[in-house]
Amino acid sequence: MDLATLIGLIGAFGIVLASIVMGGSAGTFVNTPSLLVVLGGTVLVTMMKFSLGQFLGAAKIAVKAFVNKPVKPESLIENSVELAKTARQGGLLALEDAEVVDDFMKSGLGLLIDGHPADTVRAMLQKDLNQTVQRHQDGQQIFKAIGDVGPAMGMIGTLIGLVQMLANMDDPKQIGPAMAVALLTTLYGAILANMFALPIADKLAVRSGEEYTNKSLIIDALLGIQSGQNPRIIEGMLESYLPRSQRKEEDV
Repeated sequence: MDLATLIGLIGAFGIVLASIVMGGSAGTFVNTPSLLVVLGGTVLVTMMKFSLGQFLGAAKIAVKAFVNKPVKPESLIENSVELAKTARQGGLLALEDAEVVDDFMKSGLGLLIDGHPADTVRAMLQKDLNQTVQRHQDGQQIFKAIGDVGPAMGMIGTLIGLVQMLANMDDPKQIGPAMAVALLTTLYGAILANMFALPIADKLAVRSGEEYTNKSLIIDALLGIQSGQNPRIIEGMLESYLPRSQRKEEDV
């Protein structure tokens, strides 16, 4: 569970709700027509921009922003060095029962054990990496689209409310509900975009970057193991993926 995402989401909505409650009746801020315009309209308009599969898959991708915690590069490097030592001592077949901390690494290790050439291993793992990046980009684009469409639907709702208000100026009882639609749709659109969709898109971009780094590291590690490189050489090569402050030996 990613605490930063969870705390930020709950905290932001908590602050807004607290200010609403302290300012008066919370029921004033609940308006069904406004919700229909913003939520329903945003979902449908966003769906028009993507395929149905991409749109429905965005929810699964968004879950990664909350629950998926990637393996730390330090752990991957440590695991790779141990695998390299095992391979040098007993050959690639000795890796069959080795402990692996990452599913992608486990999959690549299977390719080594099966005896595939280095070019095939690189090509298959790179294809997996590219497909992962593409899925993440699709998810980011969908949530960015929600962030763009939400405020626009809020503005449309505001215009609807203003038209209704101006059309009923002779009936004071109709002015209040019409103004509620006009103002609350703008509020709902701003909340949807800036407190949900855009932060999720940014977090998915962070997660995508982390996964890209990890998988690139794993590809280099597996190819180094397959070629029989010295574990120390592999460790030094893989430490280039770490910030200088986290490397065992900094370059002079």
